[in-house]
Amino acid sequence: MRMLEGKAADAYVADLEIRGSRLHEVEPAVRRIVEDVRLDKDRALLKYAHEFDRLGPNQNLRVSDSELKEAGERAPASLKTALSIAAKNIRRFCEWQKPKEWTRSRNGIWLGQLVRPLDSVGCYVPGGRFPLLSTLLMTVIPVQVAGVQNIRVVSPDPGSEVLAAAAMLEVREFYRVGGAQAIAALAYGTETIPRVDKIVGPGNLYVTAAKKLVAFDCAIDMLAGPTEVVIVSSKGNPAFIAADLVAQAEHDPETLALFITTSKKLAALVSIQVQQGGRKPLCENTIAEQSLASRGAILIARSREEAFDWANRIAPEHISVEKRDLRLVRNAGSIFIGDYSAQAAGDYASGPNHVLPTAGAARFRGGLSVMDFVKLISVQELSSRGLAHVATTVVCLAESEGLRAHADSIRLRCPVA
Repeated sequence: MRMLEGKAADAYVADLEIRGSRLHEVEPAVRRIVEDVRLDKDRALLKYAHEFDRLGPNQNLRVSDSELKEAGERAPASLKTALSIAAKNIRRFCEWQKPKEWTRSRNGIWLGQLVRPLDSVGCYVPGGRFPLLSTLLMTVIPVQVAGVQNIRVVSPDPGSEVLAAAAMLEVREFYRVGGAQAIAALAYGTETIPRVDKIVGPGNLYVTAAKKLVAFDCAIDMLAGPTEVVIVSSKGNPAFIAADLVAQAEHDPETLALFITTSKKLAALVSIQVQQGGRKPLCENTIAEQSLASRGAILIARSREEAFDWANRIAPEHISVEKRDLRLVRNAGSIFIGDYSAQAAGDYASGPNHVLPTAGAARFRGGLSVMDFVKLISVQELSSRGLAHVATTVVCLAESEGLRAHADSIRLRCPVA
C-alpha cells in the first residue's frame, strides 16, 4: 500500500471523486448479447448458458423443486445453522426498515400513504470465484419482507451451498444462468423465464453493463462496481484495521482499500500489519495482494476535518469510524463503528444489507433495502369543504401556467373560486 500525505493525498482523493468504470470496454459485446436474448429468447439464452454458464447438455435452465429440496437436506448442519441465524438477523432488520402506511385529515382534506409491493423481482447471485450464498440472503429476504409474490433467482452454475440457501428461503424459481444473458432474460422475458419489474444484485462488469442497458425497460437497484473499504481512525487497533482492509481486498483485484488517519505512528503500524496479512502472509492471498498493491493506500490527514472531508468526497461502499466521529459521516453505503464492528460481520450476518453503492453512488443512495421493493402511493380525498379550502390557490396557479381546463375543473365543482 502506498502512503500519501499533503498535496499528494489531496490529488489522490480528487482523482477518486471522478472514478469511473470500465463499462464502455464491454458494452458492445453486452449489447449484442442483450439484443440476442431480447429477440430470440430461449434459443439465445440457452446458447449463451452453454457457452458461458457451464450449463450441462442434460440440464434444464430451471432448477427443479426436488433438486432444491435435496440440496437443503444434504447441507451440513453447521451451514444450516449459520444460514438460519444470518437469515433471522437480516429479516429482522428488514422488518424494522419497512415503511408504514398512514393517513391524516385536516380542513376537509384526507391524505394518506399506501405501501404496495412490486409484483416481481429478479435477484442476481454471482458465481465466479466464490459461491456467494450470502448475496442470495441479502437480495431475497428484503424482497420477501416487502411482500413481493414472484421472486426469480438467477445464478451461473450454482453450487450446492447456494441451492441449500435457496431451499431454506423457500425460493420457488431458480435458474442456472448468469452474465448479461441472465439480465436480458429477466428484463425482457423468455419462454422459460418471465420478465420482472426490477433486477437487483451485484455482478461482474458484463452484468453491470447489461443492467445499465436494460434500465429504461426494467428497473434496477444500482450499477455495482468493485468493492470499496475506507477506514478512518486515529486510535484504532492496527491489526484489526489491517484485517478489514485485507478481508475486503480479497473480493476483487480492483478493490479500493484506504486507511485515512491523522497519526503517522498508526499509519506505519497498519502498513506493517497489512504486509503480514493478519495471521498469515499476504502473499498467500493473491487477490488481496493484487488489490492492495494496485488500489490500496494510506492517507495521512492534517486534521479530523480533513480526514472526513476526504472520506465524504470518496463516498465509499464501506466505512469504519470511531464512535465519536459518526456525526461526521455524510456519504457511505454502510457504516461500522469501533474496533469490534468487523466489516465481514456486515457482509454476512449482523443484519444490514451488503448490496451497497460503489463508485461514489453513496452520495445519493444507500444500500439495498425493503424500500427498493415497495411503492409509496399517495392517496387523497377532498370533501366539498376541503376543495373550497384550496380552490382559489389551484385556479390561480393553473391559470398562471396557461392550463385553463385545470382551472375549469375546479370552478365546475366550486363556483366561488
